[in-house]
Amino acid sequence: MAIVVFEHHAMETSARLGQVLRDHGHQLRVVRLYAGDNVPDDLDDVDGVVSMGGPMNVDQTQTYPWIEQECAFIKASHEAGLPIVGVCLGAQLIASALGGKVDRMDQPEIGWHTLSQFRPGFPDTVFGGIPWKTDQLHTHGYEVVELPPGGVLLASSKASKHQAFRVGLKTYAFQYHFEWTRSDIDGVLGQFAKWFSDAGHNTDAIRSDTDDKYDLYRHMGDRLCQTLASCVFCIEHRLGHTKGPAANFDASQS
Repeated sequence: MAIVVFEHHAMETSARLGQVLRDHGHQLRVVRLYAGDNVPDDLDDVDGVVSMGGPMNVDQTQTYPWIEQECAFIKASHEAGLPIVGVCLGAQLIASALGGKVDRMDQPEIGWHTLSQFRPGFPDTVFGGIPWKTDQLHTHGYEVVELPPGGVLLASSKASKHQAFRVGLKTYAFQYHFEWTRSDIDGVLGQFAKWFSDAGHNTDAIRSDTDDKYDLYRHMGDRLCQTLASCVFCIEHRLGHTKGPAANFDASQS
């Protein structure tokens, strides 16, 4: 049994989220769609789904035929009650798969921007221990403009309302990147420098902002990763309390 991780670009791995999931005893089955891997045919031996970012957009189905296939897999996984987490493009794929709407932004949201949680009475579990407002890193030119039916708004930024949302109890979507390490950020800034420049953003300025914000960002990001690993991707569902231990977790090394 494994969590299926969809990767859409070589630079956009599951990063710290994947590391934390492994630390919590989860197996990851990485599907590198950019390298020609296929979307699984069924949900056999699937514990959950993680859908990462990428430079493509949800409407580019002619160029990237796997978009429709991944959306169908996400929809089937959601209907089966499996836990799902989407980041950036992955969040947009969740919205599209479950009946929401994604569209191009008038101006891309790039760099560090303040995220504000939306709390109608109480915070969502995944944001436990995370401040009401945090600075997060954004690199997207499309956004979710309409939540799927039953979607619950969790967080917003000034430029993009639907920064985080939940559908049901186990499907979570995050437009921003909480999972990147410093090397991931530097790699993305180098790889996509022209796109940032064309959108009117200076990568040196983003690097400078990263120097100031990274430590707290990574601390809060790890807290979110740990909550997702323990509360959304609950390992006891796989172990059934009787079939452990997890194959990649050795308690004697703890």
